[in-house]
Amino acid sequence: MVASSVSFGSVYPTYAHAGGVLDFDEALDTTGLVCPEPLMLVRNAVRKLAGGAVLRVIATDPTTERDFQHFCQFMGHSLLTSEQTLDAAGRVVLLFLIQKKAA
Repeated sequence: MVASSVSFGSVYPTYAHAGGVLDFDEALDTTGLVCPEPLMLVRNAVRKLAGGAVLRVIATDPTTERDFQHFCQFMGHSLLTSEQTLDAAGRVVLLFLIQKKAA
């Protein structure tokens, strides 16, 4: 299990994880949603990003890991990280960082 934290204190929020701190440009919370809703929301969010920008996604549907991997591979984006953590109630929460391909 990897301990993670998120800070929204700056213009460019950061995501702290075991390998260090990663910046992201936009955040999307899809907790409680099930397939295909998280993927549809991610697709729309990535479309609005500038090339090279990073989207942080929080999800609870276990199928999102496979969906986001295939989405990134098919569209040419990069799945920078995919991690699991537990929320305060002990539920599994999935954390993703997706970088939009350069324009």
